[in-house]
Amino acid sequence: MILAPLRGVTIRCFRETFADAILAAGFTEAVTPFVSAMPGLDPLADRELAGGPGDGPLMVTPQFIGKDPDSLRRCLRRVREAGFATADLNCGCPFPMVRRKGRGSGILRTPDILRRMLEAGCEVMGEGRFSVKVRLGVDSPDELERLVPLFNEFPLRRLAVHARTARQMYAGECDWQAFERVASAAKMLVVPNGDLPVAPVDAAGRETMVGRAFIRSLGEREDAGELLARYAEASRRELSGDRAVLGRLKELVAYWRPLPAWSRRWNAIKICRTLDEFSLVVPWTLDH
Repeated sequence: MILAPLRGVTIRCFRETFADAILAAGFTEAVTPFVSAMPGLDPLADRELAGGPGDGPLMVTPQFIGKDPDSLRRCLRRVREAGFATADLNCGCPFPMVRRKGRGSGILRTPDILRRMLEAGCEVMGEGRFSVKVRLGVDSPDELERLVPLFNEFPLRRLAVHARTARQMYAGECDWQAFERVASAAKMLVVPNGDLPVAPVDAAGRETMVGRAFIRSLGEREDAGELLARYAEASRRELSGDRAVLGRLKELVAYWRPLPAWSRRWNAIKICRTLDEFSLVVPWTLDH
């Protein structure tokens, strides 16, 4: 089971603080929230990648977003030098500001650029070490299916497919029929993502990429409050001031608000301005 990248949530500090829960759930790998492959930026300056992959049991795969093949090559060389064995290309970010610039899911609209990005990734990382995370398309769930022959040209490690279009964002139903058409036509491993339960394989026996379901499950734990306290303390060591730490905590707890124990607290949590206020609303030892 692969921990899906969730921007602002499944960050390095989170993975380190919640490491026991991540491993106990059955995850063996985590894909980082995307790091920009922009000209002139050093990827190792990003907090996600600074210090290399570490020596823990969870394999960490850096994910990059961009549309400049030369910049991607440079970034991948840097992470290989730092000890990362695998890397991933974000072809699925659905946010309009990203896709309108031709990055994330927007790169699906420029097959020539997509091909050059895949060439760069496989060239630097080597056979079976470069992967892609993607949506079914931007507007139509048939778009990815039409691009499968392009992906099949490359020795990719896997294709992780969120079974929605970019226009859907995270709303509406996943289109698993469209996903299966892609999986049938692809030569590489195709991994399902989107509204999946916390389970190492799906009904077809394929490994899965899971994000939101796992994050929600943390809010159901008896020690959820204690874990939040540890997360707050770890965040204070790398962020400046209560406001930044609170923003990080709220981003995580927002995934828990459908749960009964948290829906009652959410309106108060979102207006907290200090960690002291937060701790009054969310006792570090949570009473369910």
